[in-house]
Amino acid sequence: MTADIQDVNKILKKYEYKDTSLIPILQEVQKLNEEKYISEEMAKYVATEMKISKTRIYEVITFFSALNDKPKGKYFVQLCNSTVCEITDKETIENTLVSELGIQVGETSQDKMFTLEYTPCFGACDVSPAMRVNKVVYGNLTESKIKSIVSKLRGDIYE
Repeated sequence: MTADIQDVNKILKKYEYKDTSLIPILQEVQKLNEEKYISEEMAKYVATEMKISKTRIYEVITFFSALNDKPKGKYFVQLCNSTVCEITDKETIENTLVSELGIQVGETSQDKMFTLEYTPCFGACDVSPAMRVNKVVYGNLTESKIKSIVSKLRGDIYE
Protein backbone atom coordinates (compact mmCIF):
# COMPACT_ATOMS: atom_id res chain seq x y z
CA MET A 1 0.00 0.00 0.00
CA THR A 2 1.35 3.43 -0.91
CA ALA A 3 -0.47 5.25 1.88
CA ASP A 4 0.54 4.65 5.47
CA ILE A 5 -2.13 2.71 7.39
CA GLN A 6 -1.62 4.91 10.44
CA ASP A 7 -2.47 7.99 8.38
CA VAL A 8 -5.57 6.28 6.98
CA ASN A 9 -6.64 5.29 10.49
CA LYS A 10 -6.26 8.93 11.61
CA ILE A 11 -8.54 10.02 8.76
CA LEU A 12 -11.13 7.37 9.60
CA LYS A 13 -11.04 8.33 13.27
CA LYS A 14 -11.32 12.05 12.41
CA TYR A 15 -14.59 11.32 10.58
CA GLU A 16 -15.70 8.78 13.20
CA TYR A 17 -15.96 6.03 10.55
CA LYS A 18 -19.26 7.56 9.41
CA ASP A 19 -20.66 6.43 6.07
CA THR A 20 -21.98 9.97 5.58
CA SER A 21 -18.36 11.16 5.52
CA LEU A 22 -17.25 8.69 2.86
CA ILE A 23 -16.45 11.32 0.22
CA PRO A 24 -14.15 13.47 2.40
CA ILE A 25 -12.57 10.29 3.79
CA LEU A 26 -11.76 9.04 0.30
CA GLN A 27 -10.51 12.47 -0.79
CA GLU A 28 -8.07 12.56 2.12
CA VAL A 29 -7.00 8.94 1.58
CA GLN A 30 -6.35 9.71 -2.10
CA LYS A 31 -4.15 12.69 -1.14
CA LEU A 32 -1.86 10.28 0.75
CA ASN A 33 -0.99 8.55 -2.52
CA GLU A 34 1.49 10.42 -4.71
CA GLU A 35 -0.13 8.86 -7.79
CA LYS A 36 -3.44 10.51 -6.84
CA TYR A 37 -5.65 7.43 -6.71
CA ILE A 38 -7.19 4.93 -4.31
CA SER A 39 -5.73 1.48 -4.86
CA GLU A 40 -7.87 -1.65 -4.73
CA GLU A 41 -6.03 -2.68 -1.58
CA MET A 42 -6.76 0.67 0.07
CA ALA A 43 -10.42 0.62 -1.01
CA LYS A 44 -10.75 -2.82 0.56
CA TYR A 45 -9.05 -1.63 3.77
CA VAL A 46 -11.32 1.43 4.09
CA ALA A 47 -14.39 -0.71 3.39
CA THR A 48 -13.40 -3.23 6.05
CA GLU A 49 -12.63 -0.57 8.64
CA MET A 50 -15.87 1.32 7.94
CA LYS A 51 -17.88 -1.93 7.80
CA ILE A 52 -19.30 -1.14 4.37
CA SER A 53 -18.99 -3.04 1.11
CA LYS A 54 -16.12 -2.54 -1.30
CA THR A 55 -18.81 -2.09 -3.94
CA ARG A 56 -20.06 1.01 -2.09
CA ILE A 57 -16.51 2.42 -2.06
CA TYR A 58 -16.22 1.91 -5.82
CA GLU A 59 -19.65 3.40 -6.46
CA VAL A 60 -18.42 6.61 -4.85
CA ILE A 61 -14.98 6.56 -6.49
CA THR A 62 -16.36 6.02 -9.98
CA PHE A 63 -19.19 8.54 -9.61
CA PHE A 64 -17.11 11.54 -8.47
CA SER A 65 -14.57 12.88 -10.96
CA ALA A 66 -12.38 14.12 -8.09
CA LEU A 67 -11.73 10.50 -7.03
CA ASN A 68 -9.66 8.02 -9.00
CA ASP A 69 -9.20 4.27 -9.02
CA LYS A 70 -6.21 4.34 -11.38
CA PRO A 71 -2.85 6.10 -11.03
CA LYS A 72 -2.67 9.63 -12.41
CA GLY A 73 0.26 11.58 -13.74
CA LYS A 74 1.99 14.40 -11.91
CA TYR A 75 -0.14 16.76 -13.98
CA PHE A 76 -3.78 15.72 -14.19
CA VAL A 77 -5.12 17.49 -17.29
CA GLN A 78 -8.90 17.61 -17.45
CA LEU A 79 -10.54 18.75 -20.66
CA CYS A 80 -14.02 20.16 -20.20
CA ASN A 81 -16.56 18.33 -22.30
CA SER A 82 -19.54 20.56 -21.65
CA THR A 83 -21.75 21.86 -24.44
CA VAL A 84 -20.22 25.34 -24.23
CA CYS A 85 -16.67 24.02 -24.67
CA GLU A 86 -17.92 21.68 -27.38
CA ILE A 87 -19.09 24.59 -29.53
CA THR A 88 -16.02 26.73 -28.83
CA ASP A 89 -13.49 24.59 -30.69
CA LYS A 90 -12.88 21.86 -28.13
CA GLU A 91 -11.81 19.50 -30.92
CA THR A 92 -8.80 21.67 -31.82
CA ILE A 93 -7.89 21.96 -28.14
CA GLU A 94 -8.17 18.19 -27.67
CA ASN A 95 -6.08 17.47 -30.77
CA THR A 96 -3.40 19.89 -29.60
CA LEU A 97 -3.28 18.30 -26.14
CA VAL A 98 -3.09 14.79 -27.62
CA SER A 99 -0.26 15.89 -29.89
CA GLU A 100 1.67 17.82 -27.22
CA LEU A 101 1.29 15.21 -24.48
CA GLY A 102 1.76 12.19 -26.74
CA ILE A 103 -1.23 10.38 -25.20
CA GLN A 104 -4.90 9.89 -25.96
CA VAL A 105 -7.76 11.01 -23.73
CA GLY A 106 -8.00 8.51 -20.87
CA GLU A 107 -4.27 7.73 -20.82
CA THR A 108 -1.27 8.54 -18.64
CA SER A 109 2.11 9.20 -20.22
CA GLN A 110 4.79 6.54 -19.74
CA ASP A 111 6.89 8.92 -17.68
CA LYS A 112 3.87 9.47 -15.37
CA MET A 113 4.09 13.19 -16.06
CA PHE A 114 0.63 13.71 -17.61
CA THR A 115 -2.85 12.18 -17.48
CA LEU A 116 -5.44 13.48 -19.94
CA GLU A 117 -9.14 12.99 -19.24
CA TYR A 118 -12.52 14.49 -19.98
CA THR A 119 -14.41 16.00 -17.11
CA PRO A 120 -17.88 17.47 -16.75
CA CYS A 121 -18.27 21.22 -16.63
CA PHE A 122 -16.13 22.83 -13.94
CA GLY A 123 -17.68 26.27 -14.21
CA ALA A 124 -15.34 28.01 -16.63
CA CYS A 125 -17.88 28.59 -19.40
CA ASP A 126 -17.00 32.28 -19.53
CA VAL A 127 -13.46 31.37 -20.65
CA SER A 128 -14.21 28.31 -22.80
CA PRO A 129 -12.68 26.32 -24.26
CA ALA A 130 -11.05 25.44 -20.96
CA MET A 131 -9.01 22.80 -19.22
CA ARG A 132 -7.99 22.21 -15.66
CA VAL A 133 -4.53 21.07 -14.60
CA ASN A 134 -4.27 19.98 -10.97
CA LYS A 135 -7.20 22.21 -10.03
CA VAL A 136 -5.85 25.27 -11.92
CA VAL A 137 -8.20 26.41 -14.69
CA TYR A 138 -6.80 27.62 -18.01
CA GLY A 139 -9.28 29.29 -20.32
CA ASN A 140 -9.58 30.95 -23.71
CA LEU A 141 -7.35 28.16 -24.97
CA THR A 142 -5.61 28.27 -28.32
CA GLU A 143 -3.03 25.93 -29.82
CA SER A 144 -0.18 28.27 -28.91
CA LYS A 145 -1.45 28.81 -25.37
CA ILE A 146 -1.64 25.04 -24.81
CA LYS A 147 1.86 24.52 -26.18
CA SER A 148 3.15 27.21 -23.84
CA ILE A 149 1.37 25.70 -20.80
CA VAL A 150 2.64 22.18 -21.53
CA SER A 151 6.15 23.49 -22.10
CA LYS A 152 6.11 25.27 -18.74
CA LEU A 153 4.77 22.17 -16.97
CA ARG A 154 7.57 20.12 -18.47
CA GLY A 155 10.04 22.71 -17.32
CA ASP A 156 11.28 23.40 -20.83
CA ILE A 157 13.53 26.41 -21.18
CA TYR A 158 12.43 27.08 -24.73
CA GLU A 159 8.81 27.57 -25.74
